[in-house]
Amino acid sequence: MVKLAFGSWGDSLSCGSIRAYLAEFIATLLFVFAGAGAAVSIGKQTSGAAVDPASLVAVALAHALAMFVGVSVATNVSGGHLNPAITLGLAIGGHITVLTGFFYWVAQVLASIVAIFLLKYVTGGSAVPVHRVAAGTSELEAVVFEIIITFALVYTVYATAADPKRGTLGTIAPIAIGLIVGANILAAGAFTGGSMNPALSFGPAIANWTSPATGSTGSVLSSAAHWLGWSTGGSSSDHTSRSPRPATSPEPSSGVG
Repeated sequence: MVKLAFGSWGDSLSCGSIRAYLAEFIATLLFVFAGAGAAVSIGKQTSGAAVDPASLVAVALAHALAMFVGVSVATNVSGGHLNPAITLGLAIGGHITVLTGFFYWVAQVLASIVAIFLLKYVTGGSAVPVHRVAAGTSELEAVVFEIIITFALVYTVYATAADPKRGTLGTIAPIAIGLIVGANILAAGAFTGGSMNPALSFGPAIANWTSPATGSTGSVLSSAAHWLGWSTGGSSSDHTSRSPRPATSPEPSSGVG
């Protein structure tokens, strides 16, 4: 059930909310830096060769561990979203207000950009891989793939962290969220890159930006496929979750935590 609440500027700009935005920024930065850093490191060791199964497993494991740590360190302050798609799903379910969610998005996207440029600096300007639709995979197939894996991620967040009936299951939420991220990358990595996360893809896209006038049609369609998958998968998860809390407070702690 959709339970959107806009919220108020006073609550969204309170000291507690600003602390939450800072927590999201730091946790997302660490997550993106570690995940993208693993891909850069593997690329350096393999001299840019095609990704093999072992490399995919390594990248998936890095993202799973980084997500687990990021959610763990931020959950008591901001809820530990680290992902605009998760924030969108929780906003639709009334767990966080739209206005506060917007500031979460800003923090998450800025964190990704900073993380990628820091990564490029410390690696001597190494190229950072971007999420693309693989050859042989159509844009429609990529959209459906990203919808499924993004839905799986946000649904896991609802079931283990946001559902008021979760009980002691909430203690394993960071582990469950990290595991589904790793599993989804293993499943989708060879086809769409397995992003599930607009922030995770936005930083590398900015670092590798080419003008839409000179960029290829394929790259534009690839980006559109990812964004459609994220938004659809994130927003649809609320409709299958049970008993979401009403948005009685816009405080960030009413998010994943």
